Amino acid sequence: MQNTSNNAAKYAFFYMLSLVALIFMAQSTGMIIFQIINKNIIDIIDNYSDFSSNALKFAISALIVSAPIFFLTMRQVYKNLYSGKLDKDSGVRKWLTYFIILVSSVVMLGWLIGTINNFLDGELTTKFVLKAITAIFIAAVIFTFYLYDIKRDQVAGQKDKVVRVYFYGALIIVIATFVASLFYVESPRQTRDRKLDNAILDKFDQIDGAMNTYYKENEILPSSLEELIPEFTYISQKDIMDQVTKEVFGYKILDANKYELCANFRLPNIEDEENRYDYHKDRWPHESGYQCLGQKVRKLDEGNVVPKRTPEF
Repeated sequence: MQNTSNNAAKYAFFYMLSLVALIFMAQSTGMIIFQIINKNIIDIIDNYSDFSSNALKFAISALIVSAPIFFLTMRQVYKNLYSGKLDKDSGVRKWLTYFIILVSSVVMLGWLIGTINNFLDGELTTKFVLKAITAIFIAAVIFTFYLYDIKRDQVAGQKDKVVRVYFYGALIIVIATFVASLFYVESPRQTRDRKLDNAILDKFDQIDGAMNTYYKENEILPSSLEELIPEFTYISQKDIMDQVTKEVFGYKILDANKYELCANFRLPNIEDEENRYDYHKDRWPHESGYQCLGQKVRKLDEGNVVPKRTPEF
């Protein structure tokens, strides 16, 4: 008891740190499993249950950081319990263990409420069942472990087999979840390439807007992209080229009111299931490599015409 009193602050730190790590670890494990379910069970309805690579990346990041912290802090706690430095009946252990159960309960209740709400909002039954099982299983593992641990009669000098099963079982689940997530997440290189491609398509949108305004005012298409620069304030030299390769976008006039913009794309967006409702994918579908994407100028209302650059005197 003397050792416990003298080191109460240290043990409180271990328990509170393990609580924070536990919440991140449990949530991120569930998020990864949820995203794997979303990826494999496609819902035709556009709602918040769609697969999200951003959510998956955040969950993987949280798991990488929180899991080692949780297992290391809990190892310190049980090392001190085994040696007798931390008494099993100490107030620090009892109060903080029940506090961990309370906070975990609140978090898991919120998680289950969100899962049920998505189901009532039209989510597929199969998705709901799998997600509910995941949430209930994670909650059950946490609650049963801490309830069993706090009610143990013998702690000092006892290597409890049940605690070992929970410890290594949780470790296996976390590792298996992390490994499975690697089959569904884009590599950093792919993510960067996709962002670079989308930056090109953003510029295509700028150019297309200028094309429509130019055509309305002049009733012909410009002979080159450079011809747009002195006409529009939002078009500059950097807006008609790939900022990485510094290559100017290709431009071809197909008809009186039809044209093509060409660029070298790093990844295709046609089979991108995650962004199947993306504006770029619908308007500028492309494969990888050098692609020419055709467009037809649209008639604009006078109110939508973008003013030309004001001449400088």
